[in-house]
Amino acid sequence: MLEIGWFSAKLFLKGKLLRNPIYFVQKTAIATVVGSLLLVLSAQFDIPFYLPITLSSLVTGLIMPFLLKDFKMK
Repeated sequence: MLEIGWFSAKLFLKGKLLRNPIYFVQKTAIATVVGSLLLVLSAQFDIPFYLPITLSSLVTGLIMPFLLKDFKMK
C-alpha cells in the first residue's frame, strides 16, 4: 500500500500522473471555495461549531465526484 502511494507521489511530482493538471486544480479550487463559503456562512449562526464543519465537509465531499467526473489520469 505504501509502495503504491510512493509511486503515485513520484509520478505526481514528475508531472506524469495527471493528464490535465489545470483541469484538476480548477475543479478542486471550485470545491474548496464552495466548502469554505458554506463553512463561513453557516458559522455565523448561533449553533455549535461542529455542525457547520460537518455540513461543509459533507457538501464538499458530495460535489467532488460531480466536478471530477471527467478526470483522466495518464
